[in-house]
Amino acid sequence: MKCPGATRTVLLAILILFSAAVAASWNNPYPAADAEKNILYSAFRERPKTLDPARAYSSNEYQFIAQIYEPPFQYHYLKRPYTLVPLSATGVPTPVFFDKQGRRLPHNVPVARIAYSVYEIHIRPGIYFQPHPAFARDASGRLLYHALGLGDLTEINAIGDFAQTGTRELTAADYIYQIKRLAHPKLHSPIQSLMNDYIIGIREYAVTLKKAYDAISGGREEGVYLDLTQYPLPGVEEVDRYTYRVRIKGKYPQFLYWMAMPFFSPLPPEADHFFSQPGMAEKNLTLDWYPVGSGAYMLTVNNPNRQMVLERNPHYHEELYPAEGEPGDGPAGLLADAGKPLPFIDKVVFSLEKEGIPYWNKFLQGYYDRSGVLAESFDQAIRFTGEGDTEVSEAMKQKGIQLLTSVQTSTYYLGFNMLDPVIGGYTERASKLRHAISIAIDFEERISIFDNGRGIAAQGPLAPGIFGYREGKAGINPYVYDWVDGKPQRKPIEYAHQLLAEAGYLGGVDPDTGKPLMINFETPATGPERKAELDWMRKQLQKLNIDLVVRATDYNRFQEKMRKGDAQLYDWGWNADYPDPENFLFLLYGPNKKVGHDGENASNYDNSEFNCLFERMKNMDNTPERQVIIDRMVDIARRDAPWVWGMHPKQFTLQHAWVYNTKPGQMANNTLKYTRLDPTMRVERRAAWNRPVIWPMVAVLAVLAASAVPAVVTYRRRERGTRR
Repeated sequence: MKCPGATRTVLLAILILFSAAVAASWNNPYPAADAEKNILYSAFRERPKTLDPARAYSSNEYQFIAQIYEPPFQYHYLKRPYTLVPLSATGVPTPVFFDKQGRRLPHNVPVARIAYSVYEIHIRPGIYFQPHPAFARDASGRLLYHALGLGDLTEINAIGDFAQTGTRELTAADYIYQIKRLAHPKLHSPIQSLMNDYIIGIREYAVTLKKAYDAISGGREEGVYLDLTQYPLPGVEEVDRYTYRVRIKGKYPQFLYWMAMPFFSPLPPEADHFFSQPGMAEKNLTLDWYPVGSGAYMLTVNNPNRQMVLERNPHYHEELYPAEGEPGDGPAGLLADAGKPLPFIDKVVFSLEKEGIPYWNKFLQGYYDRSGVLAESFDQAIRFTGEGDTEVSEAMKQKGIQLLTSVQTSTYYLGFNMLDPVIGGYTERASKLRHAISIAIDFEERISIFDNGRGIAAQGPLAPGIFGYREGKAGINPYVYDWVDGKPQRKPIEYAHQLLAEAGYLGGVDPDTGKPLMINFETPATGPERKAELDWMRKQLQKLNIDLVVRATDYNRFQEKMRKGDAQLYDWGWNADYPDPENFLFLLYGPNKKVGHDGENASNYDNSEFNCLFERMKNMDNTPERQVIIDRMVDIARRDAPWVWGMHPKQFTLQHAWVYNTKPGQMANNTLKYTRLDPTMRVERRAAWNRPVIWPMVAVLAVLAASAVPAVVTYRRRERGTRR
């Protein structure tokens, strides 16, 4: 018997209502079976360019490889200022100094007498690499996958397609192999040129490897293996199975910081050989895509169009959550897991999210565990207290969402070209002009308007968390600020006008033209979204009756102008590579000028006293004597004012109540292992926040049912009439 249309409609409505009972899972992007598993959910915007530790140098690359590769040292998770501690090493070594004749020198010897430094690193026994087919062996001990033909790769499309895996113990030779890779001609490591100046023999080693590679490759680009174990590097030697030495030219304490970066992680030769086989690169079976490390996690899925997945390394060695930190860490709950084995999380799923709004909405639904704060959602998420501090909004509090903030080890500044005849120079007139402009450009206002309060006004070249940075009254720039009611206060604009008059520009008028002084502003800020910021900049100088001419160009053209010194005022920034004052103060070191030297000193600042102090300070240990020198350098720079000191950005992170042990930091990247979750709480909150709204479907069902009654009655009458 055929069912009439009205009855079919009623049945369809019933099915819809039945489906509503399970509608809570409709928008869940993850499998239901994973709901209570110990999995952290995050996102990425684009595929990392490379995951090879010799080449990677971007934050979106480090968020993955820092969890996988283990350099000998790491930063203490909780302590500030940032402190190096052992990771795979047994300790952080003290360098031994030698003169040109190879004689050992005392630790406090003048730097000029030191010909080279030796770092001896001892690796902990019993550390094993993650499971990987590069280590797989047959019963006789032969490596299974190191002589593959193209036919052997027919069914292989991802690293997980290899049937067998293996492992082996980490040794000192693996660290040596990776240091050698920094000079590999095919890899173009971004720190090779810097290491050429420090690691003994590596510059010449690069030439040797280039010749050897060219001879082996015969012009081929892929499927070429250069066995670096056959080419000794003079500056690096293996002492025994767990010990190696690195020799550095002169004294360079910052080398320890470099050794806490993935560049100096161990790389097993087996992995290099495995991925160098013909046909591998065509299927993206390379170290760029599949890291091989000994860290807490290993990459098991690399699908850049959908997901990247880290899973716990089953061979991870013993590492315990830190038992000490800063005074506030205990009350903040950051020491609750002291002494417990790491990592806490079994798996981390990174999903592709190209747009910020979908990411934000999924975070609010509980499908991402952490989120940054978008400009579009700032007012929804953050509110300012009466004291000017920030906290989460009431809506976020009701969800239990927490706000974590930290000042980044970065600086954004406006620079003066010290070679310019108007804005530059070292006369009192020139410095007063620069001080007047520095007072007029209100960075507190800029931070409030354009950064939603996410930053602090800079008082000098050093960022918070860096040795030498001064807090409080001792740390203010007295040429721009006064100390009022326990905090820095920008000097009044009337004082800036006074300085301008003393500089010869009464009322902002250029005496040579009789018109307002005109200053060119070079910036790579282009596009309509930056127009408001540039208009704001013009208004800042209009306070002094100075005309600002904005000359915005693309970044390549901007860099060319800076190299040639075709600038008066410009904007730029710097992110620290490591937490040492040398990494900021070198931006003002004369021999590092942009013009003529192509260095990072874009203001072309060149003060002889500052230069001499920098040369003394750069290789010193962090002692009171070094602090005194830094204080003097900062005072000189403030007086000369080659920069409008700008701001240090603040990082805002939101996380749900089920996430524990998060302490923001700018130096350490291998922090996933410290994070702990409460998956049960997450399941409960998700269910509460994503309850299906089914009353509209109920209403539709009721209307459909009511409208179907006449049709059903008519149908039944017709049926009875037919039977008669």
